[in-house]
Amino acid sequence: MILSASVLSEHHLSELQTRNKTMSPLYRTAIACGLTVMLAGVAQAEDWKVAKDEDGIKVSLSDIPGSDYKAYRGVATINASVGKLRALQEDVTGACAWIHECKLQKVLKHEGDKTWTYSQFNTPWPVTPRDSVLLITTQEGADGSVTRNLEGLPKYLPEEKGFVRVAEVKGFWKMVPKGPNQTEVTYQAHTEPGGSVPSMLANKFVVDAPFNTLKALRERAAQ
Repeated sequence: MILSASVLSEHHLSELQTRNKTMSPLYRTAIACGLTVMLAGVAQAEDWKVAKDEDGIKVSLSDIPGSDYKAYRGVATINASVGKLRALQEDVTGACAWIHECKLQKVLKHEGDKTWTYSQFNTPWPVTPRDSVLLITTQEGADGSVTRNLEGLPKYLPEEKGFVRVAEVKGFWKMVPKGPNQTEVTYQAHTEPGGSVPSMLANKFVVDAPFNTLKALRERAAQ
């Protein structure tokens, strides 16, 4: 739950001030820290800036402290059920056909709600092709939504000759039902690609990856 300053009426502020007088210093510090964390979360969420909005797909970017690479978030509404979209994603090998610049993809291991995958990606010259190992954890929401959290595990496998291992991946897919045959899909991630990537190519990738992936997923779901 996020606390917004706009909901603190004068009455609430007065009440908080009264309570503050009776709080111990340690408790007041804990409350202040909690508010700081929540408000920081609000500020971070507001940092997203729309980079592309067309064909029913909106891509937004956000700066990540300490990183040269932006996080990206793509959102689209797809005329397919959550179940169908989940099946397309869980077909790891087949999903390579609609994931941006995917060359090869396979399952390494599957246990319960966790799946370990290996992927290879094409890159434009002069960038060396990338590969990645992901741990994907699937969660089902009470509202029928499905979230697939993505975590890079660069040390899980020895590095492949001719590829640079993606150093870090943090992100998720979220599919929320909006009707009997309609789903809002969010694809969000931040990656550290490893090695050296020209800024022009990096800036292009963070827009193309979510846009092209969502567009291709939508086309595949319509088949």
